Amino acid sequence: MAFNIGLSGLNAAAADLKVTGNNIANVGTNGFKQSRAEFGDIFTRSYGTISKTNIGAGVRLIASAQQFTQGTLEFTGNSLDLSITGRGFFVLNSEGNDDNTYTRAGAFQVDDEGYIVNNGSPPLRLQGFPPTDPTDPKSPFRTGLRSDMQINLGDSPPNATADIAAQINLRSDATTPVDGTVPATDPPTLINPTTIGPGGFEIDNPDTYNFSTSTTVYDSLGTPRPVTMYFIKDDATGPGAWQVHVQMDGAIDPTIFPAGSPIALEFDTNGVLDTTATPAINNLDFSTVMANYNPVNGATLGVDDPTQPIPSTPGDGIIHLDLTGTTQYGQSFAVTSLEQDGYTTGRITGVDADEAGVLFVRYSNGRALPLGQVALADFDNPQGLQQIGNNSWAETTSSGGPVIFSPGTGSLGTIQGGALETSNVDLATELVNLITAQRNYQANSQTISAANTITQTILNIQ
Repeated sequence: MAFNIGLSGLNAAAADLKVTGNNIANVGTNGFKQSRAEFGDIFTRSYGTISKTNIGAGVRLIASAQQFTQGTLEFTGNSLDLSITGRGFFVLNSEGNDDNTYTRAGAFQVDDEGYIVNNGSPPLRLQGFPPTDPTDPKSPFRTGLRSDMQINLGDSPPNATADIAAQINLRSDATTPVDGTVPATDPPTLINPTTIGPGGFEIDNPDTYNFSTSTTVYDSLGTPRPVTMYFIKDDATGPGAWQVHVQMDGAIDPTIFPAGSPIALEFDTNGVLDTTATPAINNLDFSTVMANYNPVNGATLGVDDPTQPIPSTPGDGIIHLDLTGTTQYGQSFAVTSLEQDGYTTGRITGVDADEAGVLFVRYSNGRALPLGQVALADFDNPQGLQQIGNNSWAETTSSGGPVIFSPGTGSLGTIQGGALETSNVDLATELVNLITAQRNYQANSQTISAANTITQTILNIQ
């Protein structure tokens, strides 16, 4: 009997050594979860025996239970490295296979087809929720439809400018500029702001306007085109009157309604733009002034935008200039905001992830479009998952079915991009456990040695 007890102790200590050794071997494995050897005593009883006099029959390994505590995050600088803070597992799937596998190791890369995959053999594809509208940076996600996450490796198409929004302060103490073409011996002559050409507003003559500012718009082929606004104080009309000339590609004034006229602005005594006297949104029509605007690439300007107060049709050359918020205060000329909605062709420059698991593809034109939202899975009993190697698990009846949803919802953790979760093995603790298991092995071997000595003594009785 003592031999069997000692042998069970040797087996238990050997199992403990194996578990500890496996933990130590994977101390550098990303997403690895350490195991703990759990033992139970062997106690046999027969009918009618008295428990007070029963002696145990040894020990056995009950389970090698994984410990799903959080590992430390290690920042890598690789934007496709993802880590989970909190509960949850990444969901992986192979091509044409509906059997999911689950992992905490987030070292992902892009294959030749643009799919985001792990480094397994064969590689498995990361699962996520696709955006409802891939062209909308604020698109919601179809959380009821899970699919392989795939990056479109092509260029981001250009978008023609349809709207310019500017908020500018025009100095209230400015005066109508003096025409620089008038000889110095003549009395100073104020220009007529509505006159285009010599003796009036001239692009190359800064003495004929008060202030100017520029932005870049884009045509339907993504070609950048400079647009400059020139602001002229119109004292002849009133103390709050200004006129604005707009030019593209060095050409004077597109057709503004009425044709050829500059934009008229009127401010009240508080310096606020009077939209009842002059509209805040104006149409700049670049389609009919072919002598001034004649793109050689066959591109068009303007897009259909029915949400604008002044709707346009696709490619009609109309750009809406919105001067809402422009003021006439006593401070110096300042451009508070100057934005336009067009952009040129863009090439992929990287992928970013936020803590909600949304992956954004960044392009060289400044666009960031949603690729999808990473799907996370959680289980009622993670320790019931079956280990299948490569830092992956499969569900079992013991683990229960997965709950798969968006990161940061319910019990699911959040995502950290550009970082990997390291092993949760504490090397110092494991080395102490190694010593303990070794001594347990030695102690149980002494039990067998002692039993052997006793048995030999009995055999030697004459």
